[in-house]
Amino acid sequence: MRLGSPLLSAIPGLRHAFFTREGGVSGGVYESLNGGIGSNDDPADVRENRRRMAGQMGVMPEHFLSVHQTHSPDVVVATGPWQGASRPRADAIVTRTEGLAIGVTTADCGPILLADPNARVIGAAHAGWKGALTGIVESTVEAMEKLGAGRGGIVAAIGPLIRQHSYEVGGEFVERFIEADAENALFFIPAAREGHAMFDLAGLIRMRLENAGILVIDDVGVDTYSDQRFYSYRRSVHRNEPDYGRHVHAIALEA
Repeated sequence: MRLGSPLLSAIPGLRHAFFTREGGVSGGVYESLNGGIGSNDDPADVRENRRRMAGQMGVMPEHFLSVHQTHSPDVVVATGPWQGASRPRADAIVTRTEGLAIGVTTADCGPILLADPNARVIGAAHAGWKGALTGIVESTVEAMEKLGAGRGGIVAAIGPLIRQHSYEVGGEFVERFIEADAENALFFIPAAREGHAMFDLAGLIRMRLENAGILVIDDVGVDTYSDQRFYSYRRSVHRNEPDYGRHVHAIALEA
């Protein structure tokens, strides 16, 4: 039902999970632990799936928080359950409040869970290619600092995402990255198709973390496209499926 990071697992008073698609109630293309509120799955099934994940995290369902993701560099601070019917629009959450599980949803993009064990500050970030390129990693670290974390004390874990051997992109995609920073050429190797390349999203995320001063980094090394335990947006597109499920990846300070 979930994977863990050895580095985060070694921190006392902390829970975290990179949830797989196993252990839920959804059917069809969403089978089975779909946590995507924005999917076209039966909302009752999604609620039950999220209730089960909240239980695994040791929190009440209303304390199992995620955001309306927009592939942005925007971060919100959580101090309790969201107020009102809508979720904040952002791509990362940080908190120092115990008993809250903060999480992000993915289906090929890169989830990052972060913790400063000494300051007792945690973060969860959603890093697709656009968010990683425009600064979601840096924004998350800065938001954690404002809550008292120190960059040198933060531990980060990169979760399941689409890996380079599965991530083929076109020439315009490559040009966008190199125009932003010539050093980004490091994250592309030639594809079998002429004019295309294979993109290393995990490598980009790691570099952005390191450049932000985060040097203790774990990576679970799982490819969501080829591993059937995980949802994959790209795999669903290739199969002409009408929609796709979303994973939730979460972290919490135990009360």
